[in-house]
Amino acid sequence: MRTVKTFILENVLEFKQRLLQWSQSYEEIIWLDSNTYNNQIEYEAILAVEAFTALKTDAKQAFDKLEEYQITTQDYLFGYLSYDLKEATENLTSKNFDGLHFPDLYFFQPKKIIKVKDNRAEFLYLKMVDDEIEEDYNSINALTTRSTISKETTIFTPRISKENYLEKVGEMKDHIQRGDIYEANFCQEFYIENQEIDPLQSYLELNEISSPPFAAFLRLEEHYALSASPERYIKKKGKKVISQPIKGTAKRLNKPEEDEILKSNLQIDPKEIAENVMIVDLVRNDLSKTAFHGSVNVDELCKLYTFKQVHQLISTVSSQIREDVTPVEVLKTTFPMGSMTGAPKVSAMKIIEELEETKRGLYSGSIGYFTPDGDFDFNVVIRSILYNDHQKYTSCSVGSAITIQSIPENEYEECLVKVKALKEAIRV
Repeated sequence: MRTVKTFILENVLEFKQRLLQWSQSYEEIIWLDSNTYNNQIEYEAILAVEAFTALKTDAKQAFDKLEEYQITTQDYLFGYLSYDLKEATENLTSKNFDGLHFPDLYFFQPKKIIKVKDNRAEFLYLKMVDDEIEEDYNSINALTTRSTISKETTIFTPRISKENYLEKVGEMKDHIQRGDIYEANFCQEFYIENQEIDPLQSYLELNEISSPPFAAFLRLEEHYALSASPERYIKKKGKKVISQPIKGTAKRLNKPEEDEILKSNLQIDPKEIAENVMIVDLVRNDLSKTAFHGSVNVDELCKLYTFKQVHQLISTVSSQIREDVTPVEVLKTTFPMGSMTGAPKVSAMKIIEELEETKRGLYSGSIGYFTPDGDFDFNVVIRSILYNDHQKYTSCSVGSAITIQSIPENEYEECLVKVKALKEAIRV
């Protein structure tokens, strides 16, 4: 179905930069970059461009439509799941403000795929365009990389004032006190209206600041996602599924001694550990819906990972799925991911809708891909800039997990730590 041709690369970093720049002439682009992290990732970077077929839909029966599309196509599919697909599996709706207007689900079958791994570029083109491989390879190498564009002042407006945020965290804790939930992820939006940004340059800046393992640049028509995500939602390879929720965050400090103290404190912080353990239990329950009995395991619990901006506690939960389970069924029974909802999941999502003031859309959803044999890998859309080029609307949402031990001021400060890199990255 696809013609495959491999080229040896002299300089992988320069080729990646040129490759992403070359992609910008297309209306459908998904770029995934591991930034050389080796966290069970199948590529160093992968680019998919130019839709041959596509599925774009609202939440109604979205997973059924995606399953039909995936089974019928049996090819690579790249795309996203928005948070609002919760309405496809639960009796939930959102009436909150939406300045971005992303479709609830969007996947496409790319004509052209280019994988970068082990100093090689592998071109996987559909037969109809395979005569363009050599020409494209030469065009990519002929490009000069873009120079940094000077930054103009951009003013972000918080959708929720600090005072209101602190009140809402108090309300969330009241729900916990009453036993409605144990934990919930509460998010707030920072936005820019009526201003055009440079999506590619903003992504490059963001990736330079953060360099995370699940970075993504997405363009689907007028919709852009510039993601510096450190978190994997879920991966399937063969019959094995892994999910890697993040819960527990500490900022990085410039002085090594002080940074080590924050790192050590995070590893023994009872509130942060409790957050992580509660979500691990939720993920175990979600994976059990499609797993062989007794195959769900916690491979890592609250393991500390360090990134450029933050330290994080990450757990890894795995399972072996049953023979009768389809790839999309694994997604449907685990979505939205526990790290962005709370426990119990449905109760948490209902309370989230009451207290948040922005429709999440793609934020806290997922970007990723299917392979022809039904394997997949999806990130969690956090630490991300979302942009609608028609509306000239830019959105950066951040959140934190609220537990009974949460101190509202500390939760607000955690949000500011997370949004800092996003604000610094915007180029107009």
